[in-house]
Amino acid sequence: MSPAAMLSIMRRIEVSDTANQLERIIIDPAVCGGRPCVRGTRIWVALILDLLAGGMSEAQLRVEYPELAHDDILAAIAYGARLARAMIPLPLESAV
Repeated sequence: MSPAAMLSIMRRIEVSDTANQLERIIIDPAVCGGRPCVRGTRIWVALILDLLAGGMSEAQLRVEYPELAHDDILAAIAYGARLARAMIPLPLESAV
């Protein structure tokens, strides 16, 4: 199989998997003011991403929020990745 054909297959799998993962995320004005949350909870996607970015492990996150499943955490990451691809990048503060 050529590298181009393999890359095409990988992209289709990625899009399909991400679409399935994103079914776990809801945006409902009646829940947390419309912030993206994990379905069936009031746990914001941003909170999950912030905690992971701050160094919390998935195991620690699931102890703190036992209602979260492994797939919920993957869905939050997938949502953040999709948002990063879709949005105009926000300027970050200089590290200087």
